Amino acid sequence: MNVYQEYKEKLRTAEDAVQIVKSGDWVDYSQCCSYPAALDAALAKRRDELQDINVYNAISCRPVQVLEQDQENKTFTYNLWHCSGIDRQYLDQGRAFHSPMLFRDCGSYYAKGAVKVNVAMVTVAPMDKHGCFSFGLTNSCQQEMLDTADHIILEVNPGMPVIYGMANDHIHISEVDCVVESDEKINTAPSRGASSIDRQIAAQIFPYLHDGMTLQLGIGGMPNALGVLIAASDLKDLGMHTELMSDGYLNLYESGKITNRKKKLQRGKGVFSICMGSKALYEFLDHNQDILSAPMKYVNHPETIRQLDDFISINSCIAMDLYGQVCSESAGIRQISGTGGQLDFVTGTYMAEHGRAFLAMPSAYRDREGRLHSNILPRFTQGDIITTPRTQAPYMVTEYGVANLSGLSSWQRAEAIIHIAHPDFRESLIQAAETQRIWRRSQKRV
Repeated sequence: MNVYQEYKEKLRTAEDAVQIVKSGDWVDYSQCCSYPAALDAALAKRRDELQDINVYNAISCRPVQVLEQDQENKTFTYNLWHCSGIDRQYLDQGRAFHSPMLFRDCGSYYAKGAVKVNVAMVTVAPMDKHGCFSFGLTNSCQQEMLDTADHIILEVNPGMPVIYGMANDHIHISEVDCVVESDEKINTAPSRGASSIDRQIAAQIFPYLHDGMTLQLGIGGMPNALGVLIAASDLKDLGMHTELMSDGYLNLYESGKITNRKKKLQRGKGVFSICMGSKALYEFLDHNQDILSAPMKYVNHPETIRQLDDFISINSCIAMDLYGQVCSESAGIRQISGTGGQLDFVTGTYMAEHGRAFLAMPSAYRDREGRLHSNILPRFTQGDIITTPRTQAPYMVTEYGVANLSGLSSWQRAEAIIHIAHPDFRESLIQAAETQRIWRRSQKRV
């Protein structure tokens, strides 16, 4: 049987394909842009026929129909590896649940049997003449998930770009149960614009950047602001090695700043594991031989990052305390995002001989009533999730400066951290440090 005949025999409507799901099943939507919109809608229609269906996903970019059509969660339970703004709404309503993980280990949860998959549903690019479907924008731990699945349904979408990979970048028609053709829009997540504070923070980091470095950028306004600074600078021959590729990198490629010529691994190739951004970014990636996707277990492994040597990692955080503990994923007990790969990159960048990791945040924020609150706390007491422990706290950045915490004692840390706090809170933080016995009597006020 040739691949086109096999494709034709396995072609189904979305409604027919989801009949494979049985009560009690665990269904996996993979992550990010692999979200199967047509299959999700078809599965949601079976709300009254099924019981106790668990669904896995990460970073939803549109309303999820198994939740929208099951407002009381009688049938569907939604489980999230990482959270978007939409996901936060579901979490706040008690209609979804977060699954803590390190991105570099996510695939192992499937491979070691910790995570069960009865039916995998993923969006892929159209089949090529060899019978292969590119995973496109999501490499991550998709192969481990598919290897675990009892049944596989592909949602074939012409909008999914074909992206070449180091490994685990495609699936063959012979390995799937059925295929569904879809013209749903591929999830997009254009990066938000940079605020004035984002630009101030980016300016604090910029002096640490140099020619030939390999760069990992997180997502958000501050990395975008930094990308704008780099694009307008004299920096050259930068490399890309990142868990998540966003529009910030598109600007750097288009301005000629990223060449990947100086990289110690995959010279000449930019490497990512998942991609979320604009349609323009997806068009740039389609059949682009300068870019490789790779599994998260490789991209985020500290040993891989160590070998890149001249490595700069820049990510965002939410709050920190005077001990150097960093929260990047919750506000108290409210889940905001997830650990993701932050600790992976903090660990690996420190191992690199010339590596520097930066975690950045505004020094303060205003609540809905306009009151100012410090993002630097005396200590965490409200259930905030510690993403990066104090033993690994790297270069911490606010709009007021940079504090390198590596190797500092408790009193040195407190002093360095208070130096980058909002001026309105420095005196109260000093008083707290004194009460907590991490402030020397001889120390000067800041």
